[in-house]
Amino acid sequence: MIQLLHFITKLSVFVFLISSMLGTGMGLTLGLLIAPLRQWRLVLLALGLNFVFAPFLAWLVTLVIPLQSGHAIGLLLLSGAAGAPFVPKLVETARGNLTLAAALMVLLTVGTIIFMPLALPLFISGLEASARSIARPLVFFILLPLILGLLVRTFAESFANRVAPTLAKVSTASLVIVFVLLVVLHIPALIKVVGSKAILAGIVYLVALFAGSWILSAREADARDVLLLATGARNFGAALVPAASSFNDPSISVALIVNAILGVALSFLAAAWLRKKRPAQTQAT
Repeated sequence: MIQLLHFITKLSVFVFLISSMLGTGMGLTLGLLIAPLRQWRLVLLALGLNFVFAPFLAWLVTLVIPLQSGHAIGLLLLSGAAGAPFVPKLVETARGNLTLAAALMVLLTVGTIIFMPLALPLFISGLEASARSIARPLVFFILLPLILGLLVRTFAESFANRVAPTLAKVSTASLVIVFVLLVVLHIPALIKVVGSKAILAGIVYLVALFAGSWILSAREADARDVLLLATGARNFGAALVPAASSFNDPSISVALIVNAILGVALSFLAAAWLRKKRPAQTQAT
């Protein structure tokens, strides 16, 4: 039974990635996707938040909160993994700019492929993550479905308009299944972690990351909500690749699973807060 649930979890992750990226691509054109990336100040801010502020904050948390080695490494790995595939779903929940969300997700995914194998070994002893091992799942499950969706939109727009709503429902349902099964399948590990301060560190890190992103992106009023969600939602799948290939410590994977659960929950809470905040901003203007 447990093996079946693990299989369903993996299948649900696969279905979520493919359906969400296809659906996102079908709602965009290449011109719309590239346009936000021409705003150099916005691009630099997004890169700075995800690849400077996020790792520095994780390092700071590990100094302030005493953690087991594996739990600290898990948090540091997470800090270098940006471009979470559920960012468009978060932005959709917050009623934000989906085009900008998709553009930043692609930018940050490429940034993660470059950043993780180059930068993280500098402050994580024993990390040997090849760019290829990190890039392969990100390319196949995120970039390629997105490109396919763009092509379908370009050559069969009416078909894309009919299919996109169904893909959105499938991606939502599969994400819910993944979240529930992550909790159910790892209850024993989660119970063991309760007294280790790993949960406290994860909450402190994620809350500080959301808060810091909101403060630092104040000058980008039109993109502030997307920057907040794109920075706060870390790419747990990308972080698991070096965790599995470079270390033989199960506590690292447990720390990543704990933070994955916390991250999804806090990300959607942030998206719901932004959704409620939006009408008030509209009325004020």
